[in-house]
Amino acid sequence: MQMNPIKYLFVVIALLLSVNSSISAQPKAAAPSAAASPARPAVTDARQTKTTATPAVKVRLVDINSAGRNELKTLPGITDAVADKIIASRPFGSKSQLTTRGLLPRDVYENLKGLVMARQDAGTSAQLLNK
Repeated sequence: MQMNPIKYLFVVIALLLSVNSSISAQPKAAAPSAAASPARPAVTDARQTKTTATPAVKVRLVDINSAGRNELKTLPGITDAVADKIIASRPFGSKSQLTTRGLLPRDVYENLKGLVMARQDAGTSAQLLNK
């Protein structure tokens, strides 16, 4: 039995339509909505990796020009002796002077440079000029 080309075309079209209708009948993944339930996290796309930033944690900076010994010791790599050296070497024009004055090795400074600041007061500026 030989199939007529027109009948063959109709069979192919019928197959394509049935496949297309079965694909469209499948439920689609819901897009993440702004009002997502807190009990169930929103569905994220697999392509979104590390694109959402976590909220920055507020870190209280330690002022190397006014911090006490105990406050300086809370910094990574700062011992009693180093804290005493920092206090004795004040005032600082910038936090990088911790390394340029030889108080801290570069690697220790790199670990704590985001945790310190060198605040300038009116009196401190005058002392820096006279040094």
